[in-house]
Amino acid sequence: IHSAVDSQLPLVRDKAFVNGAWISARSGKTFDVINPATGTVVGQVPDMDADDTKKAIEAASESFKTWQYTTAKERSVYLRRWYEVLVKHQDELATIHHCRSRKAKNTSNGNGFPEEARRTYGEVISSPTATKEMLLIKQPIGVAGLITPWNFPIAMITRKAGAAIAAGCTCVVKPAEDTPLTALAIAKLAEEAGLPKGVFNVITSDRGHAAEVGKLLCESPLVAGISFTGSTVVGKLLYKQCSEGVKRLALELGGNAPFIVFDGADIDKAVMGAIASKFRNCGQTCVSANRFLVQDGIFDCFVEKLSDKMKSLKMGNGLDDSVTLGPLINKPQTQKVDGIVQDAVKKGAKLHLGGKPAMSLGDMFYEATLLTDVNDSMRCYREEIFGPVAVCIKFKTEEEALSIANDTRSGLAGYFYSGDISQIWRVAKRLAVGMVGINEGIISTAEAAFGGIKESGIGREGSHHGLEEFTYMKYMCFGNL
Repeated sequence: IHSAVDSQLPLVRDKAFVNGAWISARSGKTFDVINPATGTVVGQVPDMDADDTKKAIEAASESFKTWQYTTAKERSVYLRRWYEVLVKHQDELATIHHCRSRKAKNTSNGNGFPEEARRTYGEVISSPTATKEMLLIKQPIGVAGLITPWNFPIAMITRKAGAAIAAGCTCVVKPAEDTPLTALAIAKLAEEAGLPKGVFNVITSDRGHAAEVGKLLCESPLVAGISFTGSTVVGKLLYKQCSEGVKRLALELGGNAPFIVFDGADIDKAVMGAIASKFRNCGQTCVSANRFLVQDGIFDCFVEKLSDKMKSLKMGNGLDDSVTLGPLINKPQTQKVDGIVQDAVKKGAKLHLGGKPAMSLGDMFYEATLLTDVNDSMRCYREEIFGPVAVCIKFKTEEEALSIANDTRSGLAGYFYSGDISQIWRVAKRLAVGMVGINEGIISTAEAAFGGIKESGIGREGSHHGLEEFTYMKYMCFGNL
């Protein structure tokens, strides 16, 4: 299948991209890339280590010496070209994406910053004296280390790299070991768009080298900042490693998103929003609804309607356009999801639907699962599930719902459905999260500032605020005028 994919998809690469060249690992080692829907090998890529990463960092650092002085307009033109070739090859990117990814083909997304490059405005400050003029300007921080996850391998890279390059930074990207082919395809298109060598670099490594690669990116004095999307555990480790150099750091970590449905909500719209939020990417998104909190007056009706919609989800290979629920990413994730479900059932949860792997389809498929009678002793109440498991919890009052929703150390996204405008304002303000979906199950978009509070991270991605993670403010005081 490897050779077949290569012949059909010219963007599939088997080498890393450093300083404008396609290179192998110093050791010559590679690792397999597996399609979770079929279990087949779809490619091999270099298994790079810290020494390989050092070369990429040095290339980005050397490139930054000139790239930082390009004009905002020049950077905008480069990014626009890159965007245009990405769009031109979107069908091929989608195929590569779903040969390795989990979600149905029609849920892909990506973004960039060709226009925001020209909007990194400074300020003129009113001087307290007649002989001084004072300005604030924004400048790029330097080399950015971008460590990206497997669940949105196109969007996560373009959202980070687009902002960094727009700001005038150069990049070293470390994609997740599960999804390197997409990152390398993006690099091929960056090359096609004419980005100068060293501006955008991609290194690939298997799990065995991931820790040392991440550590070097965090501790190298040539790297000015780190942007990471992934688990809270790894994010905390990177936070510690960056502290030695007091690096700029942006972290988008795990969530435990509440999805509240009040008695006055439109139940049908709430159910549709629940399906979109929970089962997009087979539940493997950081903003997926993790706990459905449903008011007692409509609880039974909501559960019945949700169950009916879940039964209509079609599971299978994401290359089939009719499929709405793909596989989980790997066997450990499948085992984790099943463990969470079995723990709940063992402790008294009621299983309405699903509850086991869909072995007839493959090792990494898990049935859409619906649980009620859930309590705080169960793992599904506390842990981020990251799978197609809907957990419904009954509540009586608004205060109780908010108490349950905010009783977590995570604070990425939250959702609620209500028809009461006063309640909408109260709940939106009191939910302890960075992003709120109000009568809406899908909140991600390039124009919005994406990020969380508490242990869900620091900093923001997307919107014009995304550039702030890659710039610093310089104060310029002109005296004796």
